[in-house]
Amino acid sequence: MSATVSATATRFDGIWLPMVTPLRQGRVDLRAAQRLASRYREAGVSGLVLFGSTGEGNLLTLSEKIEMIHAIRDDAHALPIMIGAGGVDTNGVAAAIRRLDTTHPAGYLVPPPYYLCPSQAGIMWHYRQIAWATDRPLVLYNIPKRTGVQMTVETMEALASCPTIVAVKECHPAVLQTLRQRGRIAALCGEDKALLAHFSAGGSGAIPASAHVRPDLFVRMMRLAQAGHADAARELHDALSPLIRLLFAEPNPAPVKKALAMEGLIDDELRMPLTPASRALATRLQRVIARLPAPTRNTASAARSADYSAAASSVNI
Repeated sequence: MSATVSATATRFDGIWLPMVTPLRQGRVDLRAAQRLASRYREAGVSGLVLFGSTGEGNLLTLSEKIEMIHAIRDDAHALPIMIGAGGVDTNGVAAAIRRLDTTHPAGYLVPPPYYLCPSQAGIMWHYRQIAWATDRPLVLYNIPKRTGVQMTVETMEALASCPTIVAVKECHPAVLQTLRQRGRIAALCGEDKALLAHFSAGGSGAIPASAHVRPDLFVRMMRLAQAGHADAARELHDALSPLIRLLFAEPNPAPVKKALAMEGLIDDELRMPLTPASRALATRLQRVIARLPAPTRNTASAARSADYSAAASSVNI
């Protein structure tokens, strides 16, 4: 996406994966990041969201983030990248975004300030300051369990009057439905358990962390639901539901990283104070993943699936 593209022309349709940041011996594993990005592109994912909570963004330096973006962009066919940009201090977030703008992202995913619990007026001020700091599209992120503050529907819709604020990632199914029905700002599904309902009701985009594992199935479910194949979409959703539950059974992104390590894609490493998922959860994940529908043989993920059992046996479970 060029530096002059209009934010109002930007859509975040499809599945945008909030990708983990692979680590190896305390450093960002750039080669693993490249492999993951290529894997998700081949599976039909529309874009990547880097350095949100799933990507351990608050535990990474700006230099680490920029280096990882450049590594992924070495692929001539790299997916578009949205960058998570959150923090307590509005000026600090704006300054970070100005530096990150040099990477020409597709946009930024921005939550309200953490911990402070500002009023709705304070939230609107925060986002307007961020909007003045960049001409890139902004996606609001309504996630009260992490920020401590709830944006109202009215606040989100008022912010949509800003030309560069183009969508919201909403995690509460009822609020997501309201936003979708009112149609005043594009609503992206941020609750993985609500994916089927969202796409079946006409939703066009989502940011689901659980799509790290068998992304082909999540893409297939989305397409079936959007095409009106309700029974087939429901069947696939029901098959994925146990996986979704387990991937959030312990603090994110530990279960996701455990599952990817079991596939031999990354090391099972997080940056402290985050810690790896338990052995008990790993055992349950292994069983659930093994029961998922077989990949279609014309996908890249199918080729990798043959190595799953061998890779899993090398992970500490």
